[in-house]
Amino acid sequence: MPYKIPESVLVVIHTADLQVLLIERADRPGFWQSVTGSLDAVDEPLLDTAAREVAEETGIVASQHRLTDWRHTIEYEIYPQWRHRYAPGVTRNTEHWFGLQLAEPVPVVLAPREHLQSVWLPWEQAAERCFSRSNAEAVRQLAWRAAGRDVVRGVA
Repeated sequence: MPYKIPESVLVVIHTADLQVLLIERADRPGFWQSVTGSLDAVDEPLLDTAAREVAEETGIVASQHRLTDWRHTIEYEIYPQWRHRYAPGVTRNTEHWFGLQLAEPVPVVLAPREHLQSVWLPWEQAAERCFSRSNAEAVRQLAWRAAGRDVVRGVA
């Protein structure tokens, strides 16, 4: 199997009233997150990556909703337990954030090898449940964006 590309997307799936979808990782029970995934090819457009990952991980068709590029990028250290998926010596990943707004919470179809269960939560509870600090920050940014506040761009 080829190595993962150290560039990925994170998609915060939410409703207008800020209910947020989280999914629990199958390889790490208790680790809750938004949809995430790496580019399949170095030239894959980020919007296509986001839509593909949403479909693969939840069954939701992004084109039927409002997918927004938040134009926010972070770089983070790859967790040691997942570094074997990347080429030797790769320790950092660049992640691009997106939002996908749905009219209301919908049932999802999980990829059973990737995720165990899903839950819709108010944004505050979703941010608290995320295992990743950067994912929690993305959920908090959703609330700031909804309130029309400026978002600080940074590196995690």
